[in-house]
Amino acid sequence: MRPILLTTATTVPGITPLLRGGTAMFKPMAITIVFGLAYATMLTLLVIPVLYAMLFRVSFAKYA
Repeated sequence: MRPILLTTATTVPGITPLLRGGTAMFKPMAITIVFGLAYATMLTLLVIPVLYAMLFRVSFAKYA
């Protein structure tokens, strides 16, 4: 989980200058990268584990 969060945490601030002052070509590309990365992070950290637990009937009772 840590590598995913660290990659997102470093890439999004690195691209924010393109969001604010980018040219006509780089601004839409920066918007796509930032929101795509945020979406992929949420998908990887939330949706995929939930689907895995539902499909393979993983019980988390022993962790509670």
